[in-house]
Amino acid sequence: MGEGPVVLCIHGFPDNGSSFRHQLPVLAENGYRAVAVTLRGYEPSSQPLDNDYTMQALVGDVIAWAHELSDDPIHLIGHDWGAAIAYSAAAFAPDKFRSAAALAVPHPTRFGIEGRRHAKQAMLSWYMLFFQLRGVSEWVAQQNDYAFIKWLWRKWSPGWNPPKEDMEDVIATFRQSGVLEASLGYYRAAFRREKPSSQKVSEPHFKLHIPVLAMTGELDGCIDSQIFEQLIYPEDFKAGLRFERIAGAGHFLHQEQPERCNAILIEWLNTHR
Repeated sequence: MGEGPVVLCIHGFPDNGSSFRHQLPVLAENGYRAVAVTLRGYEPSSQPLDNDYTMQALVGDVIAWAHELSDDPIHLIGHDWGAAIAYSAAAFAPDKFRSAAALAVPHPTRFGIEGRRHAKQAMLSWYMLFFQLRGVSEWVAQQNDYAFIKWLWRKWSPGWNPPKEDMEDVIATFRQSGVLEASLGYYRAAFRREKPSSQKVSEPHFKLHIPVLAMTGELDGCIDSQIFEQLIYPEDFKAGLRFERIAGAGHFLHQEQPERCNAILIEWLNTHR
């Protein structure tokens, strides 16, 4: 939607491109071309034959989108997995991006290495290990018309009930052939050790050389908001960092508190236009 500098919006799990339905119109009204993509695997036509859901592949997708959408550097807004991908893409190809806004996920390698040292976060992240159980986790997730997916939303955003039609849209995504397996493939690829010959996107505690906005929901039941803040190290953000905690919101903060989040995002983008 809209015309102007490109803002690429990248969804997470368990979600889809409609995650940014509250952001696209506002971004367009404020002079931006807002694009919400569907991550690889979240539609049958984008499921790779080699089941490659590594961060290298995901970053490659984002860089390809950036190249196709604009000759100039673009802005990134990512939520959940989309945030982790945005950090990594910005670190790998900073010349392609003007700024990044990361929602609900702190610096990904800080989280991966240091987050597990926090007992509370280790407990909250149980699902990542559960998703390593091939076949079992797929079976559980599909029962009672994907009741597990709905349960995750309630746990991660306590006290918030997403509109029925929005949740049905998410579940319809996961009903598509191969989508559930693909989405869990992200977690399985993250747990696999890289082959010696593979090119790493970045080293642990990689540095960001574009401005970064890090946003967390106060009530997040997936990544604890206080732990999120502890894993944001200013020295990792060489071009500047802004941290925002959204009161009364959980993991899906941009859907729960769209007006507050949109105001912050527009102010951020205008500053780095």
